Amino acid sequence: MEKITFEQVKEAVFHEKMTNGLQVYLLPKQGFSKTYAVFTTNYGAIDNNFVPIGETEFTKVPDGIAHFLEHKMFEKEDGDVFFKFGEKGAFTNAFTSFTKTAYLFSSTSRVEENLETLIDFVQEPYFTEETVEKEKGIIGQEIRMYDDDPDFRAYFGVIENMYHNHPVKIDIAGTVESIAEINKDLLYLCYNTFYHPSNMVLFVVGNLEPEQMMNQIRANQAKKEFAEAVPIKRHFPEEPKTVSIKERKIHFPVQIAKNLVGIKEDIGFLEGQAAIKQEIIGDVALEMLFGTTSDTYLKLYNEGIIDDTFGYDYTLQDSFSFVLVGGDAKDPDKQTAKIKEAIQIAAKNGLSEADLALVKRKRIGQFLRSLNSPEFIANQFSQYVMKSASLFDILPLMEKVTLEEVNAFVKNLDEEERTTSFQLLPEK
Repeated sequence: MEKITFEQVKEAVFHEKMTNGLQVYLLPKQGFSKTYAVFTTNYGAIDNNFVPIGETEFTKVPDGIAHFLEHKMFEKEDGDVFFKFGEKGAFTNAFTSFTKTAYLFSSTSRVEENLETLIDFVQEPYFTEETVEKEKGIIGQEIRMYDDDPDFRAYFGVIENMYHNHPVKIDIAGTVESIAEINKDLLYLCYNTFYHPSNMVLFVVGNLEPEQMMNQIRANQAKKEFAEAVPIKRHFPEEPKTVSIKERKIHFPVQIAKNLVGIKEDIGFLEGQAAIKQEIIGDVALEMLFGTTSDTYLKLYNEGIIDDTFGYDYTLQDSFSFVLVGGDAKDPDKQTAKIKEAIQIAAKNGLSEADLALVKRKRIGQFLRSLNSPEFIANQFSQYVMKSASLFDILPLMEKVTLEEVNAFVKNLDEEERTTSFQLLPEK
């Protein structure tokens, strides 16, 4: 077990790689009443074309299977895992993103028992054709429910506009048609490939004793047998740099229009500190340009072009990255034009050193406050580990962001062929 110290934030993380490849990180936080654990696999909704473990050819699996698998993991032969955690006073949940699936619990007592339950239920799959068929109805209802959600429709609508071929354009839950193709054999195929310990990270934060907890995890893993670890081969289709659809307008049962401008990035593959730095630069640039204290935000708000739903989002992953800007709009065409205009002006004239200093101070303060949240630390730390980086690299990298880097990011946004808009308009 190695101790990794981060002097600047006064934190120490204990790390060990188990003999089966599982990466374990423990962060003692004295004074925390709650312990939070998250068990994450580097497997998400976009991983639908891969070479299964023990095979040599690529296999294409139905869209939505990673999310379906996450749901099924909670159902065991001897009952529901939610009930087991509840009996021991713990809260449990799980989520599937484009690139990750995570299982978690939080509790103030019986931490060792709950940790054992978390590790065991994720490492002991139980699928039958009967339970798989039952789940199709449940997830089908979930898909239809999200189809009726205007914010969800706008989000995936603009992503569909951006991407020609990349599976990020497909809803994480799949479609009613795609999940109909899922069976227990396909679930085991995906599970055995992506839930191998060597593709997973276990992170625990709270009032814990590192050596004692690491011993518990070592003993748990020593009782189990796994296939030999092999690198996972994934395939993503060729994706043009341009957007797929320049503009789309759909009528929907909303009181006020929803408008999103999407900008597809063209920056290539990044990992480690380079990926974190790009994320930070993007977040700082967008906050300077569209944050609630920016000149653009205040001007557009006072003119009634935007309201307090207006915001931005920056997503950066291995095989895709994009920027979203928008919100509710009385005049969505005008809002789109003003967003593009703000980017063009900033790309031409540059942003200011004073605004950069202001936003950096704000973001550093927010980050330091976030370190008081075990939920934030656990979820974020695991995500960064899978990018070959550390959550605690954020602070020194944030301090080093330059105006030149921020202005270069904004200039890269000013590309009409990589820009699209999606609008949900009130029904006539």
